[in-house]
Amino acid sequence: MLKLKVKKKVRSAKDKRLALRDRLWPEVEDAQLWLRKERVGFTTIPRTMNLIGRVMDQLGGKGFPLFNTYLALWCRVYDEGIVEIRSDRELAFESGFGGPRGEITWRARMRLLKEIGFIDVRAGLASEMQYVLIYNPILVIVDLYEKDNLKEDMAFSALLARLSEVGANDLDYVDEDPSEDDDEL
Repeated sequence: MLKLKVKKKVRSAKDKRLALRDRLWPEVEDAQLWLRKERVGFTTIPRTMNLIGRVMDQLGGKGFPLFNTYLALWCRVYDEGIVEIRSDRELAFESGFGGPRGEITWRARMRLLKEIGFIDVRAGLASEMQYVLIYNPILVIVDLYEKDNLKEDMAFSALLARLSEVGANDLDYVDEDPSEDDDEL
């Protein structure tokens, strides 16, 4: 008796999602969607950004949410991790602060982001905060929670779980001894 081998077509996760989308929304064309590889004006964000924002707002304290200010910066950053701010008023508005006190409120949030350790700033001719360096928010959060022994926090636990779920490797480098890399030089 002959046994026939049937080759199964292996479908990628992308193919599966496209097939599902086509079944659920057959009337929608690609031109109606914001497809990252076909459009410009995108930035990369961590899949955990919503949880990072929740933790940031908690760290800012009651009445001092930080995430909108941070997100406005993130939407302007490139791969080098630096943002050049040419207009404080523009960033204040993008962060959700308008009116006569908008820039003052925005600067206060920026100072708090710096104080907590999410960013660093340098002055330029246009502003006292013209240049902004954005640190890896996951590393900042983990450091803060370990230092202050806040590991029982639900938002922090949710962030750690989601990091694991998406396969993020940000924490893989935290436990390594930097002196081990010196041998390779």
